[in-house]
Amino acid sequence: MVLVAIVTPAFADEKLPVLEAGSDVYSNVTVTAVTATDIYFTYAGGMANAKLKNLNPELQKHFHYNALKANAVEQKQAADNAQYHHQLIGQSSSQPVDNTSRAQSSASVPAPETGKKLWAKSFLNQKAPDLIVEKWLTPEPDCRGKFVLIDFWATWCPPCREAIPELNGYHEKFSDKLVVIGLSDETEEAVRKLVDPQIEYAIAIDTQARMKNVVGVTGIPHVLIIDPQGIVRWEGFPFLQGYELNEKVVAGILAKYSN
Repeated sequence: MVLVAIVTPAFADEKLPVLEAGSDVYSNVTVTAVTATDIYFTYAGGMANAKLKNLNPELQKHFHYNALKANAVEQKQAADNAQYHHQLIGQSSSQPVDNTSRAQSSASVPAPETGKKLWAKSFLNQKAPDLIVEKWLTPEPDCRGKFVLIDFWATWCPPCREAIPELNGYHEKFSDKLVVIGLSDETEEAVRKLVDPQIEYAIAIDTQARMKNVVGVTGIPHVLIIDPQGIVRWEGFPFLQGYELNEKVVAGILAKYSN
């Protein structure tokens, strides 16, 4: 279980013309939450967070920063994350003991066409299930005529968070052909609290996990890449050794299955 730091609501909506955190400077800041270790806020450029230890002494005092308490929280977070990884690695011996071990919640099954381990049903080269969204947390993307990458994820999942920078990269590099969508079955509040790493692609929630259940996802992150005709052209855990999803793989799919 990963430790969740207690949020202090007293400073929510407090406004600062400028916030300096180390070498970073933010303008037009509105505080959204403060924990023992971090301050979360919106600013002129979007959403961000900063470590309280990087603020000047005056602001540290204002936000009740306690170095001993913050250090204890960070140590507990590190220990909890290590325990989380250890528990997953120690699951069934039928699961691979490598980078993928962090994502599994049940045993894998081989994909019929490729033999690749999956923690979901295989839809490769088949019609993709319908995308079911309860609420978009960003503007709804226009998917017409484009490939769609759907990432089943959650904020509490370490490898899901590790995948975000890669997904940001696909969103930026292939935006003319590819729509990237992160789909979580968590609450809106839980997803909006995640500000590090910052997500730059489309985000939606479905607390009923309807598409996730149709796909049979039992381990996250799980990614589907769907071509403009609605056919699944890639599926699986993006960090699976020997089957990693990367920029070269995405580019190849877009080139091969484009009209």
